[in-house]
Amino acid sequence: MARGEGFKDLDRSSGDGWSGILLVHPDTTTIVEFQQHDANKGETFDPTRTGIDHMGLLVTDPTQLDEWEQRFRDLGVVHTPTVHHDYGSVLTFKDPDLRQFEMFYRPNHP
Repeated sequence: MARGEGFKDLDRSSGDGWSGILLVHPDTTTIVEFQQHDANKGETFDPTRTGIDHMGLLVTDPTQLDEWEQRFRDLGVVHTPTVHHDYGSVLTFKDPDLRQFEMFYRPNHP
């Protein structure tokens, strides 16, 4: 990232018990999302409280989500089925310590 250049506000959203902001670095298209959960009381790590909520990884083709979902099934990886929304599609999975990760596809994503 060039000195003096920063992230720009891309989107703000909220859901049941959370709100978030999506930032994009225009030159690199690096995207960072920060979420705040209403249940946060400052306790030790839990994905709905203080700590990392999850990490998202972009895929460039929505069929990649189906391929990963099948691979997770084959390997016994804890995951949820791919969910399709108006804004894109997401597949969530967990590492052995149960930290959540997601793969997502969003049409025309920066």
